[in-house]
Amino acid sequence: MEVMFRRHFFQSIFIRLLMLGLVFVVIALVGRYFIFSRFLRDDITRVVARQQLSLANYAAQDINHNITQRQALLKKLAADLPVEALQQPAALARWISFIQTGQTLFSAGLLVTDEQGHALTLARARPINDAHPLITDDALRTLHSGEVYVGQPVLTANPAQPAVPMMVRLPGKHGRPATLLIGLTFLSDPDFLGNLMNSRIGQGSGGFLLISPQDRLFVAASQPGMMLKPTPPEGVNLLHDKAMAGYRGTGVTVNAQGVEEISAMVTVPATGWFVVARIPTSEALVTVDHAKDFMFRNAVLSVAFFLTTFVAALYFLLRPLMRATAQAEKMTLGQAPMQALPVHGQDEVGTLIAAFNRLLAKINEQNQALVIAAQHDALTGLPNRILLADRVRQALAHAVRHQTAVALLFLDLDMFKPINDSLGHEAGDKVLQEVARRLTAIVRGTDSVARIGGDEFVVLLREVAPPFKEATERVAQQILAALQQPFDVAGTQCHIGVSIGAVTGDARSSPETLLLRADQLMYQAKAMGRGCYVIENEADTLASGA
Repeated sequence: MEVMFRRHFFQSIFIRLLMLGLVFVVIALVGRYFIFSRFLRDDITRVVARQQLSLANYAAQDINHNITQRQALLKKLAADLPVEALQQPAALARWISFIQTGQTLFSAGLLVTDEQGHALTLARARPINDAHPLITDDALRTLHSGEVYVGQPVLTANPAQPAVPMMVRLPGKHGRPATLLIGLTFLSDPDFLGNLMNSRIGQGSGGFLLISPQDRLFVAASQPGMMLKPTPPEGVNLLHDKAMAGYRGTGVTVNAQGVEEISAMVTVPATGWFVVARIPTSEALVTVDHAKDFMFRNAVLSVAFFLTTFVAALYFLLRPLMRATAQAEKMTLGQAPMQALPVHGQDEVGTLIAAFNRLLAKINEQNQALVIAAQHDALTGLPNRILLADRVRQALAHAVRHQTAVALLFLDLDMFKPINDSLGHEAGDKVLQEVARRLTAIVRGTDSVARIGGDEFVVLLREVAPPFKEATERVAQQILAALQQPFDVAGTQCHIGVSIGAVTGDARSSPETLLLRADQLMYQAKAMGRGCYVIENEADTLASGA
């Protein structure tokens, strides 16, 4: 009894709909939870990415201004450098000392060297001990073009701090070799990169990076331990790899420390460096976690509300169906007379039946269209080889009953290929359609015209009366005359011909034999020249042999 009750309980449409509705609600809530979480995450990511891009753009502009300001000063100092001081180390040292006391942009000092990096002054205290590594091929190319070259950061001699060298070339005159004026700026200067190095984004773990892609070097960073360190190798940080290849914009990536972060990259035009503003997603997307907690609590309340309201609404909606089910059950048990169940309006069931009837009619139409397409040529609408063979069999069977003959005329158009080649396939198709029209106009209603491929047609003549050859010959001549008339295609007069192989047969012939023989006779006619026909009277031959 308990098993039967359980089986009927789960077979009840009321219980099934209730369970189905509950499943839908749970799926909807779970889907909403994940979809909204993903949407919120993506949306906040875009907002944060735009903020990071603004920060990176501001930092890049500030750095670019600081660099161009120093480049302009270095050019001015190069123009003001006394030429005679280059021949007198003491005078050059005094000039450098004088200039150094009057400006703060090159806080790490100034240096004058030859093109090999050898210092020209006698002063003991120099910004760097050896300027030779600064004179690279790239530096010389830039300097010879008259531009200020910004080199890779180096450590100064005293104090030992990282500094960025900038250099300009003073061309030699009157046999004097060219010299280089080098200015160095400490990275930590507040009016250079100090503010960038001390800036933080978010709660402290976010910040800025200044990267030299040509040197594959971190020039500056909010995290001191990254300064002047090589960038990570390819494959560690995919977004960093794109940035090193020239990408500028925003993205989400996992850095070399395994931390997911939102980053924005902006170029510093004066140097080719780029600024990275970054913040961990754990800080940027904390709102998403709060929203997910809220949605989970809301989902639990929604399920409870659904169970109380949907049961009542479902019972109210299904009450007519349950009454109809009870009435039908009584009729099957013989407890009530057989009669139509009441229908309350034109509901979905009636619509479904009408739609099914329309669908069935459409399927029948499509089946008929498929039958027609399988038996007819798509271009001309004439019967194809399949339907032709069936009609030949029918014609031969008819010939048995009425003691008549059947004639097959195999047609191959002459000079059709030049039309395709000169006027195009569309023009050729129109010619084939006109050929089909002219052939159909010649034959009787009981006869058939078929296209069996390319420019080949077959004319089937039923109930050919004796003399068979003369009757067939008359039709062949009519075909020749009809196809000798010009064809007007796109305003061009085209002329074609036709070669005909014809054969007659009676009840003792087979469709395959007749068609094959007519094909062979057509080739004989084509060998005789354009506009010829060859007729073989197989019916008379068979009759005389009998």
